[in-house]
Amino acid sequence: MLGGMEGFPIRKTLPHAVPSWVEEGALFFITVCCAERGRPQLTKPEVAERVLDALRHYHTAGDWWCRLVVLMPDHLHAILAFPGEQRMGAVIRKFKIYTAGQTGVGWQRGYFDHRLRNENEHALKSYYVRENPVRAGLVGRAEDWPYRWEA
Repeated sequence: MLGGMEGFPIRKTLPHAVPSWVEEGALFFITVCCAERGRPQLTKPEVAERVLDALRHYHTAGDWWCRLVVLMPDHLHAILAFPGEQRMGAVIRKFKIYTAGQTGVGWQRGYFDHRLRNENEHALKSYYVRENPVRAGLVGRAEDWPYRWEA
């Protein structure tokens, strides 16, 4: 189906509801992007500190269980699990509203999620997340990237 501009498809919003058959504590690879891509917002030290503090707070409060998060200049990647009573979309929306208010970061509407179905997928995505700053040419070794947190 074509959108308002000739030849371009209409962008659809995909549902983020976790099916009832997915077990509580299932891991998800999540990507959340800033509305303005290409501008380093999340790697300003004061912004990064507040975003990472919020991620840790949500982890400690039990809104999600964070295994790994890496902040990139204009997006973040995380490996998260959600308690059964928490809806993924609602928790991420709440996080984005809170961090936008604290930091002024404008987030894109929505986010990307992919359920990690087995330990191999978990290992591959964790490697991808850790190595993202290296692939982007921001550091030579993943362990030198200061804007990450592992629980």
